[in-house]
Amino acid sequence: MSARPPVLVDIKFNPEGVARVLKTAFADRGSINLADPGHQARDLRAVEYALLWKPDADLFARAPNLKVIFSGGAGVDHIIGMAGLPEIPIVRFVDRSLTTRMSEWVVMQCLMHLRGQYAHDNHQRQREWAKLIAPEAAEVTVGVMGLGILGQDAVAKLRVMGFNVIGWSRSRKQIDGVETFDASELDNFLARTDILVGLLPLTPETSGFYDAGLFAKLRRNGALGQAVFINAGRGKSQVEADIVSAIRDGTLGGASLDVFEAEPLASDSPLWDLQNVFLTPHDAAVSEENALFRHVETQIARFERGEPLQFVVDRAAGY
Repeated sequence: MSARPPVLVDIKFNPEGVARVLKTAFADRGSINLADPGHQARDLRAVEYALLWKPDADLFARAPNLKVIFSGGAGVDHIIGMAGLPEIPIVRFVDRSLTTRMSEWVVMQCLMHLRGQYAHDNHQRQREWAKLIAPEAAEVTVGVMGLGILGQDAVAKLRVMGFNVIGWSRSRKQIDGVETFDASELDNFLARTDILVGLLPLTPETSGFYDAGLFAKLRRNGALGQAVFINAGRGKSQVEADIVSAIRDGTLGGASLDVFEAEPLASDSPLWDLQNVFLTPHDAAVSEENALFRHVETQIARFERGEPLQFVVDRAAGY
């Protein structure tokens, strides 16, 4: 038995997959999986590292000697603001596979709106042979909000598909070949945007950010005729009642949503029945357990060698 304290794991997704991968993860120290009923009453005072996704509310009181917290996903809003959160580093999950999966979803949604896939699906179900004439990608401007690792990868892949791409972030980012905007230029950015892609983290500033006032500022005389909203960032950044109203009154011509204010999405939500709206169940870029645990092992090894941790959260910014 290793003398090193085990890694604490409190992850509220895919318990079967987590349990399977934990059989071989953290071989040098072992783990405590709080999803295992046999571990729920364990003494956690010796634990130094915790891998968390929506952890139990009393976790930090039970584990007072943590040195590093690892998020089970790219976001950290499920941890920031928790009672008793210690002043120690919080590390986001950044992985090539997660980034690639997100970009695949974003590109797919942009292409489906570009080529009128919702209408094609309806025609197929009605056995109707009805050709559509779509614009080229180069005629459409995709505005990406959030230019971190996920956003910059999505920008690069959208450009490969031929879209005209611009980017927005709170502070200006420099991306070769891409026009970028900062917080003071939001209206200008929106006025240029045909398809708005939301990849922003959830912070107090971005809560309810995508609302009726913002949708009204998107370009409506571009090649698509109406603006489109795509969100795979955080559900609480959008006002779903405003999305519904904007679709119904023509402010938005369509939407693609992978995240929602409350999940799972209620069966009586009007979003389910809206025309030209694609919904996915927060699986655009799921955390793959093998990659997640390898990431944590790598960061713990860096920390114990005295090297700086990677992907540390700026608590003041919230991401």
